[in-house]
Parts: sequence; structure tokens; C-alpha cells
Amino acid sequence: MDARLNYFASPTAGKALKYFMSAGKTLKDSPLPAGTQELVALRVSQINGCAVCIDMHTKEAAAAGEASVRLNLVAAWREATVFTEAERVALELAEEGTRVADAAGGVSDEVWASAAKHYDEEQLTALVVLVSFMNMANRLNIIAQQPAGDYEPGQFH
Repeated sequence: MDARLNYFASPTAGKALKYFMSAGKTLKDSPLPAGTQELVALRVSQINGCAVCIDMHTKEAAAAGEASVRLNLVAAWREATVFTEAERVALELAEEGTRVADAAGGVSDEVWASAAKHYDEEQLTALVVLVSFMNMANRLNIIAQQPAGDYEPGQFH
């Protein structure tokens, strides 16, 4: 399978993605826990069906020591007992922020209030930007049909 576009060969994409990747690095360095970031990135990518990002974030999380049982249960986090309350609310916020058309208004006040109990304003900001960032990354990859499976942990960091 070949991608429709080679973003790395495009001068326009190269210029835009330079800033996009810089934003990703800023998120990695944010006070939002790294494990939470990977779980959220994985869940957003699952919802959107972005194979490249599912591949990437599963491997990054595993390389950082995340347990395989938790990675395998992200798609069914509501019924899983392996996530903290803070992680659960981050996953719920990620789902509502990703399923904007389905959620009829985006993130509910209830979910936001719950998130605010577990995360400070800077962490909440990072969480919101991460959800938005992942949705954009998913769309870039899905539209161009980027193939998945060959990602190596740390490849883009």
C-alpha cells in the first residue's frame, strides 16, 4: 500500500508540518502526564480509524512501559478496571471532543467539570490541544491513506 501523498517530499507540507511537529513536542513537554497523553492519542485515533496513529501511539506507550492489558482495553475503557479516574475522564473528554458531530455540542459541562477535578488549568489546556492535535494528525493520515505497521518508537521525536 502506498500513500496518496508524500508529506516529507512536499515543500508546502514540509513548512506546515515543521510547526505541527513543534506543537507536538510542546504537548509532550506539557504537565499532562505522558501516560495519559498516549492513552488519549490512542483513543482519538481508534475513534477516527487512523491506523498510522494507532500503530505509533501503541508502540510509543509500550516503549514507555505501558502495560499491554491497558493498551488493549483503551477501546473499551468504560468497562475496564485498569484506568484511574483521571485517565477515565481524560478518555471521556477525548471521545466527546472527537465526536463533535455525534456529541451534539461537543464536551458536556458534566465531563468538563469532572476533568477540572483531576487536572489543573495548564493540564486541561494541554488535554484540549492534544485532542485537537490528534484529530488533525488523524485526518492528515487518513486522507492521504498513510500505511501503518512500520513505525519505530521515537521515530518522530
